[in-house]
Amino acid sequence: MGKVTELPAIWIQAAGCTGCSISVLNADYPNIKNLLIDEVVPEKHVNLRFHPNIMAGQGEAILEVLSSTKREKGYVLIVEGAIPTKDNGIYGVIGERDKKPITMLSWILDLSSSALCVIAFGSCASFGGIPKGNPNPTGCKSVGEVLEEYGIKTPYINIPGCPPHPDWFVGTVASVLLFGLPKEEDLDELRRPKLFFSQTIHENCPRRAYYDEKKFAKKFGDPGCLYELGCRGPVTYADCPIRLWNGKVNWCVGCGSTCIGCCSEGFLDEVSPLYVKIEEAQFPKEV
Repeated sequence: MGKVTELPAIWIQAAGCTGCSISVLNADYPNIKNLLIDEVVPEKHVNLRFHPNIMAGQGEAILEVLSSTKREKGYVLIVEGAIPTKDNGIYGVIGERDKKPITMLSWILDLSSSALCVIAFGSCASFGGIPKGNPNPTGCKSVGEVLEEYGIKTPYINIPGCPPHPDWFVGTVASVLLFGLPKEEDLDELRRPKLFFSQTIHENCPRRAYYDEKKFAKKFGDPGCLYELGCRGPVTYADCPIRLWNGKVNWCVGCGSTCIGCCSEGFLDEVSPLYVKIEEAQFPKEV
């Protein structure tokens, strides 16, 4: 057995609902135990130093873990949730220093500057998501917007979804451990891994034949393509139809719902109202 190399990781939760964490905790194979305790790839281990939901520590001692990990460098910063920025970010805080609240914004800026890379996990972190929706009273922004606004050059990866599939996270981390940071050609123009986000839902949908034959469902529960009922599959990039969810049991369209476009940059404002048909002119050219 060779020496095991550890990849330190910090998971910060900002403005969101914790659903992204819950999705990863329900990972099937490898499961969360494999991810946190075992070697994800031979002789490589993820050392999750900080996660608000699953860590045992609290208070000043656990905030010191963030500071000590920052001094080490070479860690991955995982951000879940959008970043409140209005009024210097006071609408979202994590802990205190000298009896003053420490904003999520300041943590992200501080930790991202020394990180190996930043993974924006979930649509809120990747694109702003629901917290950024109009009228956005707390000034929420995506991780990428914050990094670019403050001139932080640390590379970042967007893994959208509401929530994202656990495989998308595990696969991305495993890829970093095996091959290092993704090259520009491995990411699309929105910095999503092409491995998971290179094709639209529409391209792999089992109801695609109905669309080609112009057989459309008139109401939920009908056979046929769900395009007339507002399906966002034609404009949403993700591999949900071939990956499936909940232990490969089912997925949104499989259980009779439309795709709501949760992996899209414009989720939620630009894909709303959800149950209104989109125009074919909006379809990507390759579909």
